[in-house]
Amino acid sequence: MKEEEIRPQKLKDEEILFYIEDIKELLKKKKDFVAVNCPACNSSDYKKSLEKYTLTYVTCNKCETTFVNPRPTPEMLSIFYDTSKRYAYWNKYIFPISEDARREKIFKPRAEKIIEICKRHNTKNSAIVDVGAGFGTFCEEVKKINFFNKVIAVEPSPDLAETCRKKGLEVINKGIEEVKFDYDIDVVTCFEVIEHLFSPKQFLLSCNSILSKNGVMVITCPNIKGFDVSILKEVSETVDTEHLNYFNLNSLSHLLETCGFEVIEKLTPGKLDAELVRKKILEGKFELNNQFLKSILLDRWAELGEKFQKFLSD
Repeated sequence: MKEEEIRPQKLKDEEILFYIEDIKELLKKKKDFVAVNCPACNSSDYKKSLEKYTLTYVTCNKCETTFVNPRPTPEMLSIFYDTSKRYAYWNKYIFPISEDARREKIFKPRAEKIIEICKRHNTKNSAIVDVGAGFGTFCEEVKKINFFNKVIAVEPSPDLAETCRKKGLEVINKGIEEVKFDYDIDVVTCFEVIEHLFSPKQFLLSCNSILSKNGVMVITCPNIKGFDVSILKEVSETVDTEHLNYFNLNSLSHLLETCGFEVIEKLTPGKLDAELVRKKILEGKFELNNQFLKSILLDRWAELGEKFQKFLSD
């Protein structure tokens, strides 16, 4: 998978203009941001580690989770996502033009992986809920497999929820914390959502509460200890105003366990880490001083790039 396939550069150049407008609106309320403890372990022992867009990113001394602190309130975040020009642009342009690639490279394999997990753990198949369904492509792919009796898209963003409806999906236009079901939910999926949330713990408790006995939750998010973020730090596009929480494998596992989950599998299956670092170097936005990495990411990229990415994933 190449970044250009899922985030075309010609559209990203325009998208950043809308993102800057979104940031300006959010930062107007910065004086009313609130301080929080670590979202993973609730520790108040942390140190400043990054700064970007005038926001402060701190790292927990106990579990090494990085998080924005102070941060926007839940009410501010709700308004931000409801009125975001950037998300409207993604919904209108980037998602449609990249959907075929996303479907084949991300969502079809992801749907197949979910079914494989369910079969391996003898999970029932009454209903699956995808929280933060976005453009709805994952739900479409799950429906095609015809494993679950019911596929439900939970999407708080009005524009994206409407897109999901137009695709014929069953949609709930709310946050999962506001949703109640009167039937069993056997699987909850949550892809690249938890990093955006004011209270990840409350979110996970809500997900747990709707799951049937022996139900399964599958969750993905950026890894603060991943190669691209570890190398690029604040230059990484993963570090932005929308991502408030940056977990690692151990800290996310701890949080899940405190919310009543048993962690049965952990993966770091990234496909773009090396390319993302290489791209920033080529754009002149990051200077790499490590000669060994230079030889892989620049001098011998055609020969070693794919092998190095596989090494990172493994």
